[in-house]
Formats: sequence, C-alpha cells, structure tokens
Amino acid sequence: MTTSITTTITSVFIIILLLLLSTDATTTTLDSDVSALKAIKAAIDPTTIPSYSCLASWNFTSDPCSYHHVDHFLCGLSCSGNRVTQLTFDRAGYVGTLSPLVSKLTQLITIDISDNKFSGPIPTSLFSLPNLQTLNLRSNSFSGTIPSDISNLKSIQALDISHNSLSGSLPNTLSSLPLTRLDLSFNNLTGPIPKLPKNLLELAIKSNSLSGFLPKPSFNDLTQLEVVELSDNSLTGTIPGWFLLQQSLQQVNLANNGFTGIEISKPINSNLIAVDIGYNKIVGYLPVTLSAYPVLSSLSLRYNQLRGPIPPEFSQKATLKRLFLDGNYLSGLPPKEFFSKTSSVSGSLGDNCLKNCPISSQLCLKSQKSSSICQQAYGGKGKQKS
Repeated sequence: MTTSITTTITSVFIIILLLLLSTDATTTTLDSDVSALKAIKAAIDPTTIPSYSCLASWNFTSDPCSYHHVDHFLCGLSCSGNRVTQLTFDRAGYVGTLSPLVSKLTQLITIDISDNKFSGPIPTSLFSLPNLQTLNLRSNSFSGTIPSDISNLKSIQALDISHNSLSGSLPNTLSSLPLTRLDLSFNNLTGPIPKLPKNLLELAIKSNSLSGFLPKPSFNDLTQLEVVELSDNSLTGTIPGWFLLQQSLQQVNLANNGFTGIEISKPINSNLIAVDIGYNKIVGYLPVTLSAYPVLSSLSLRYNQLRGPIPPEFSQKATLKRLFLDGNYLSGLPPKEFFSKTSSVSGSLGDNCLKNCPISSQLCLKSQKSSSICQQAYGGKGKQKS
C-alpha cells in the first residue's frame, strides 16, 4: 500500500515537472523578437544605462520571456507566450535613438518610453505595428515630421508625443486613425488643423505654432470629443458658434492665440464645464449667451479687448464658480450679486474700466485701468457706457 502511494506521488511529481519544462520550452522567445530587443538596447548609449535600471537587467544569456527570471529582464518588457507585447521603460534618462527594428516586435500592444532622452526621427517602421494600441513617447527629444505613414497604425487608441521637438504640419492621414486620445503638445508643429479622428475623446496640441481658423470640417463627426486643448498657438479669426455646441464637449482651452471674435449660440443639452479663451484679441461685448450654458463652472475671457457692461446673468448663475474677466475694457457697475454673502464666485474683474468695484472683494483686488486709458478706449468721450 505504501509502495503504491509512493509510486503515485512520484508519478504526479514527474508529470508536474514535465509540464513545467514543457511550459518553459514553449515560452522561448521568438528569435526575431530577441534580435529586435538586442537592437533596441544597442541603440542606447551604455553609459546612460544605470545599474539599477530596467535595461541594465536585460542580459541576453537569459530568455526575455521566461517565467523564471531572478536577475535578468526584471522590467521594461512584458510577454504573452513567446512574444513581446509591451515595452515600458523606466524614467532612467536613457540617451539614444529608437531602433527601426522595433517593428519586428509585431505583437506589441504598448510602447511607453516616456521621460527619457531619445532623439532623432521617430522610425517610420514603427507605424507598421498592426496591434499597437498605446504609443507614449512623451518628454524626449524626437525631431522631424509626423509622417503620413502614421495612418498604418490600425489599432492605435492613445498617442502621446508631447514635449518633443517635432516640426512640420500635421498629416491629413490623422483622420483615419481609431484614436481616442491624442497629445502633441509642446512641439514645433505648424500649419492648419487637419481633419481629426472621429473617435477622439481628448485632443491636446498646446504650445505649438498652429495657424489658421477653426475649420468645421476638421471637427465634423467628433461626437465623443470631451476635451480640447489648443492654447498657446497662432490660431486666428472668429471662434465659430458651432464650436462650443459640440455635443460631448466639457473642457475647452483656446487661450494665448490670436482670435479676434467669438460667436456664441444658445446651447441645447450642453455638457460644457470649463472654457478658457483668455489672452486673445477678442473685441466686442461680453457674450451674455455664455451664461446660458447649463453646467458652466469656469470661464476665462481675461486679457482681450471686451467692452461694455458685465451682463447680470453671470452673477446670477449658480453653477459658475470661477470667472476671470480682468484685462479688458469692461465698464459700468459690476453686478452687485457678485459681492453678496451667498456668492461663491472666485476670479478677477480687475484691470478694466469698472466703477465702484469693492476692494473688499477678492474679485476686485486688482485695480482698474486709469481713467485716461478708459477714455481713450471709448473714443476719448470722457465716459464709458454704464
């Protein structure tokens, strides 16, 4: 009986051992993936690979996708079976280029090499990866243009190449991408806004040199767009009425551009929460229709060239918590509701031509313009519209 039990236990142990060995054998990384990983590491200056970093543990005497790592391939990649599916480098300050052989890792779903010091052009071969869903090259020194071949990323959901040195115009092929999140902020991109991917939820192209108007065809069919960040560019013309009416829009930042006018249409079921159109060249009166946006909580039109009174509707709007109208030529008496004990509005009404703005209010801490500047703004007639 004892011998039988011992034999059974031994048999089970052998089977388990064989299964483990079989599993380990089947997870031997594909040769082309290993070659690609070697090329990626070789393209990085070895003096910038700290001993504590992920890439320092990439020792090719071990199999990259083995489940039994103790000292080697501790981080920086993930596998599914015998294929590499993720490259996720740590923020170790790696200096080098991204090897074109990254395209051999055809099962990649994620590339994240953000916050390092990669430079040179983004290899066009990267855009042939059929399964890539997330590409994060943020905060490096990549240069050159965004090629039209980017349209070959048929599975891409999130693309972040912000804080680099990209130049040139945005490719017209962007619209074919299945992107939901696009961030190209803090580069040297120029030219107009092309037609955008229809599945976008978040668009950020802040701090570039984009020019031209806000073209309606570029935003057509973007029914899911929630966030637009286009501040610090060279966009011009009038902000059109359709722009703020986009049905899913929640946050808009168009500050620090060259807009000269704004059209505001009455909203229907708007989700707009925050709007920043400060530091432009917008002339005319403060659009009262902005106060009709039902959930608007934050509004900035600071440092434009607006004139006339502040419509009382803004002071009566319960959802409005932040209001920045400083740096214009607004005149007359500010609505008294702003200064009631029940008001919860913060911001600034300073640097205008307002009368009797109480300095006891945080809204009026910044002083008003001198009477001579205000008279000049209103045609030197000696008084402003009340």
